[in-house]
Amino acid sequence: MLRHLAQRIAAAGGWLPFDRYMHEALYAPGLGYYARGERMFGQLPPMGTKPGSDFVTAPELSPLFGRALAAQVAQALQATGTDEVWEFGAGSGALAAELLGSLGERVRRYHVVDVSAGLRQRQAARLQPWGDRVAWLDALPPRMQGVLVGNEVLDAMPVPLLHYDGERWLERGVVLQGDHLAWEDRPTALRPPAERGRFLPGAVTEVHPQAEAFVRTLADRLQRGAAFFIDYGFPEHEYYHPQRHGGTLMCHRGHVADTDPLADPGAKDITAHVNFSAIALAAQDAGLQVLGYTSQARFLLNCGLPALLAAADVRAQVAAQPLLLEHEMGELFKVIGFAAAATPFDAIGFAAGDRSHTL
Repeated sequence: MLRHLAQRIAAAGGWLPFDRYMHEALYAPGLGYYARGERMFGQLPPMGTKPGSDFVTAPELSPLFGRALAAQVAQALQATGTDEVWEFGAGSGALAAELLGSLGERVRRYHVVDVSAGLRQRQAARLQPWGDRVAWLDALPPRMQGVLVGNEVLDAMPVPLLHYDGERWLERGVVLQGDHLAWEDRPTALRPPAERGRFLPGAVTEVHPQAEAFVRTLADRLQRGAAFFIDYGFPEHEYYHPQRHGGTLMCHRGHVADTDPLADPGAKDITAHVNFSAIALAAQDAGLQVLGYTSQARFLLNCGLPALLAAADVRAQVAAQPLLLEHEMGELFKVIGFAAAATPFDAIGFAAGDRSHTL
């Protein structure tokens, strides 16, 4: 990986913008974190044993997550008159298995869009019971209909990294110093939204042009249907709060977080929180309607998680608690929903506790 990055840095003239570095560290064929085919999703193992995974996602944490989400997907399929589901970044296939199992014949075709060949193999093995109802795509078709789902996909999209020195904005990039990677800042025209008065000297933050472009592309191609994204993040006024002077960039390996993306590239995940205001504006500008925005806990409660918990055994109830707890996934993770202009409806996931007014 270091040799590969050295080649990319040299080809870029000795300085590689961070978003391009992040792309290589995560997605370089055969080398990037998501391209190696190794296991990264899973529960934290018992104390004293070596982790076989790097982090746990909601579908891996509890099957009740997917079953609750299925209630929203079912409503959206009916309201939009469609019978296809599209999942982006399907991970181990855990969410797809729960959605397919819960939705049954309401789903004629389940499309998986995932850039990782290694993960595709794991997904195919897990989803084998559904046969040719599941299809994998390398790229989006020109036109789409159905319900789109993305769990922890926006946070993995590369971001430019910006540094404010008290007088001007600089873009942070990566250079080689001997045989080590190092930071180097250069002047840039990039700016965070609503920058005036929000940033102290030394502040570092991110902007999200790739995630916004992704949502605009979906809006352009989704003729009929809806989309739901679950991820950790904030509305803009919280994302760019003066007290968040170090940004949100984070790395994950072995269920331990760190803030140094230049250390061990390719061996750990690199993520940034989502600016949900920017995502909502990009979607609206491209023609989608915002169905709602709320915390993961409120969304799952609206989608019937209490009934699912009541029917589960004690072990399953305990395993599902982090989905709702404020100090775990319940508050940090948010859900935002969109509908194509031709198919608006009142989504059950936002029936109570909608926070769209905060975007």
